[in-house]
Amino acid sequence: MDDLRELYQEVILEHNKKPRNFRVLEDANREADGHNPLCGDELTVYARVSASGLNEDGNEIVEEVSFQGSGCAISKASASLMTDFVKGKSLPEVRNDFERFHQLVTSPPSQPAETEGLRKLAVFSGVREYPMRVKCATLAWHALCAALDAEGETAKTE
Repeated sequence: MDDLRELYQEVILEHNKKPRNFRVLEDANREADGHNPLCGDELTVYARVSASGLNEDGNEIVEEVSFQGSGCAISKASASLMTDFVKGKSLPEVRNDFERFHQLVTSPPSQPAETEGLRKLAVFSGVREYPMRVKCATLAWHALCAALDAEGETAKTE
């Protein structure tokens, strides 16, 4: 468990210091703001979703995704890892990934974490030990889902 905790801290610090895809996506065709009123995290998620390049099941694909904003280390690291993780996936796959990620961070710490296929996102299983940080870890995901749904409203963690 100490190795996982150490990896968790290392990944969070690395992605907080040097977040991936931290920029405005100029040719985005979807975007949404996210706000966590409990700790003040605020970000905007930008996505370019293909309308013409559908996958074999006829679903749109997330071609590119980025984010900008400010927040705690967990919030920024989660957004950074999320942007890499969802690129090239269909919208149903992204929604499924969100559900799996949400389950990972909200499941009881006493249960084994379901991390298969989550790659580096698996380190967020450590958030389960700090329930107040779940909203930080999921903020970018809520904003991404709002952007993909083209809701145009601020996604909140409430």
